[in-house]
Amino acid sequence: MAKRDYYEVLGVARNASEADIKKAFRRLAMKYHPDRNPGDTEAETKFKEAKQAYDVLTDARKRSAYDQFGHAGVEGGAGGFGGGGPGDFGGAGSFSDIFGDVFGDIFGGGGRAGPGRRAQRGVDLRYDLSLTLEEAVAGKDVKIRIPIQVDCQFCGGTGAKPGTQAKTCPTCGGVGQVRMQQGFFSIQQTCPECRGSGQVIEEPCPHCRGRGRVQEEKTLSVKVPAGVDNGDRIRLSGEGERGEHGGPAGDLYVQIQIQPHPIFTREDSNLYCQVPIGFVTAALGGELEVPTLDGKVMLKIPPGTQTGKMFRVRGKGVKSVRGGVVGDLICRVAIETPVNLTERQKELLREFEESMRDSGSRHNPQSHSWLDGVKSFFEKMGL
Repeated sequence: MAKRDYYEVLGVARNASEADIKKAFRRLAMKYHPDRNPGDTEAETKFKEAKQAYDVLTDARKRSAYDQFGHAGVEGGAGGFGGGGPGDFGGAGSFSDIFGDVFGDIFGGGGRAGPGRRAQRGVDLRYDLSLTLEEAVAGKDVKIRIPIQVDCQFCGGTGAKPGTQAKTCPTCGGVGQVRMQQGFFSIQQTCPECRGSGQVIEEPCPHCRGRGRVQEEKTLSVKVPAGVDNGDRIRLSGEGERGEHGGPAGDLYVQIQIQPHPIFTREDSNLYCQVPIGFVTAALGGELEVPTLDGKVMLKIPPGTQTGKMFRVRGKGVKSVRGGVVGDLICRVAIETPVNLTERQKELLREFEESMRDSGSRHNPQSHSWLDGVKSFFEKMGL
């Protein structure tokens, strides 16, 4: 019987990509594989035909020869690459083997695992750096000490006792992965015996206990730019954990944490502070000396100032590390009620209160407005 065109078998165009060919073969394999159709000779024949087409069209050289010479170009004979004849599964094996080869990128790196000791990038590290508000605003050069993992000098990083060496893992054969069967699918997982290294250590190094690494500390200089804020991160490239098997090192992230300040709080580029004032100053007005991060300024309090009044001192905030203009200092006034009064002071306050009674709402407009609102509310409630 004449062989069908391989592109026709898979139902793809002659310019189909490798991904399209794999997708087409998966569809046919799901439908016709003998493991899913026991005893069905017609399904077995269709699967063999699809597998032969797949083997040729996913091999660049074979596909080129097939495109030029047809079936003669990939079968035994002059110019041919050889190949499976009718009834040959081409080494496909079980249904799970087929899907391990075609869809290994989904189930753990391919049906044919490479060497177990692959280069791996080192993990990133984090260091929490505590700064005062003044240090964060001005910037600072800081020395930090961080723990790192280095190769054990006694075993040279092998993890094996000096004079011995690691052996190939008998479970995975040194590839670092094992295949787990789940229904029709075969999923590759890290070998539980060697944990992906491909080797087992029978006599571990007593200094590093077989890990091949020991912990040390190193000192780094960190330049903290002016204007950093709580939660900002400074990245030190390549200062993280060392990579395994020649892989690149990870990065170190210095996380900024600003200590609480006794006077100021920061929001973006602005600083806030609460300024307590006496009720006489609030009533008559005056000037107060308030601190800033670079000195002090005089704050003018107008007569009749109420609690919660905000005063803005421009340019006395922070310039953000991200740029922009310098923020402002915003002072919130809190009127302080006097305590521990003498009898004379109490008497003066009573006289003052008496003098206020006949003036109506002229001196306490907010209080009288609130009392009028309460009275109206009670009247509506029928109280």
